[in-house]
Amino acid sequence: MELWRRLRPEGWPVPPEAFPSDAALVGGAVRDALLNRLEAQPDLDLVVAGDAIALCRQLSQRHGGCAVVLDAERSIARLAVRGWSVDLARREGPSLEADLGRRDYTINAMALPLAADSALVDPTGGLEHLRAGQLVAVSEANLLDDPLRLLRGLRLSAQLGFALEPQTWQWIQRHHGAIGAVAGERVLAELEKLAAAPDGHSALAQALGCGLLRSWSDTPSPPQALQELTPERARAAGLSEAEQELALPLARMAAVLDGMALGLLRSSRQWQQRVDRLRHWQQRLDISAAGAAAAAAGLPEAERLALHRQLEADLPALLIRWPAGAAQAWLQRWRDPDDPLFHPRPAIDGHSLQRELGLRPSRELGVLLEHLALERAFGRLQSRNEALRLAQNWIQSEGSGSEAAPRRD
Repeated sequence: MELWRRLRPEGWPVPPEAFPSDAALVGGAVRDALLNRLEAQPDLDLVVAGDAIALCRQLSQRHGGCAVVLDAERSIARLAVRGWSVDLARREGPSLEADLGRRDYTINAMALPLAADSALVDPTGGLEHLRAGQLVAVSEANLLDDPLRLLRGLRLSAQLGFALEPQTWQWIQRHHGAIGAVAGERVLAELEKLAAAPDGHSALAQALGCGLLRSWSDTPSPPQALQELTPERARAAGLSEAEQELALPLARMAAVLDGMALGLLRSSRQWQQRVDRLRHWQQRLDISAAGAAAAAAGLPEAERLALHRQLEADLPALLIRWPAGAAQAWLQRWRDPDDPLFHPRPAIDGHSLQRELGLRPSRELGVLLEHLALERAFGRLQSRNEALRLAQNWIQSEGSGSEAAPRRD
């Protein structure tokens, strides 16, 4: 059977015969195998008639890995083994078909029983919708059973390049406010996947437009910048595929949410800071992408240094919307790890200055260090010895009488 060949069960960390005879593979692995876009180590989701948690622990003892209880009440557990994730859930309802009828979208409501010679189980017409490239909700009630499914519909549409069926889109729009009750961590996980999808810019615009993000974003309508954050625009700016994978999701997220909103979604502090820094420099330079390059070049030196310090790892996210020539010129310098401005490094550390020149820790010492950093960033300082000489001159001309002056013990 072609579907089994694509699933490559011989490579699973737990062989199919180790599961109960009533076990069935469901969800994304089945969908992606049918689309012939399965990853090398797909997440495996299986339903069983009995206690899934007890089964997970037994499999862990026999095949290694770690068993984690995800939902004790509904008997859902995860086996993490050799880089794989195997989720096990107790079947809901009296049959496999009944369980599938409780799921979100028809393309996720197909199952492949592990028993030999079993055929695909597809009670909601998911295979037909898969072939048509259409995303169809199983039912309105199912979407409301877990309102995160409203956002997941947009994410799946963007990931797979599928069209939302009109009735499904109406349900998402009608019930957009229900997602506000979903745990922030779950919403954030969907948003991050959506922002990384090829058509993530369009799906995020839809999410904003229909009010799905209203609980966290006060943006009344999709900003024009969001529609420009496309893979095509990133390629035109000169970003490699690897650079796009990092830059596009950040730029898209920053277009719709700020750090405070991400905090409400329980994101990491680092993620909040990256978004806020990018938003700051986008607003500082120019709301118009065409004018941003000129504005950046005209910044005072100290502010230009601050830009490169704050966006050292994330500069490509700033450049996506810039004119191609300016973006590519900046990228060329950014890709050079030795560029003193695009990858600022201290000309000399404070401890060395204190030791070599007999200085005391002070605010003035910090001013001196910043002066040396600026000189190095703009190519006026090349070596440690030059930094020491320049520091001595600075002390004599500007720092004499201050706490940065040498100690006279």
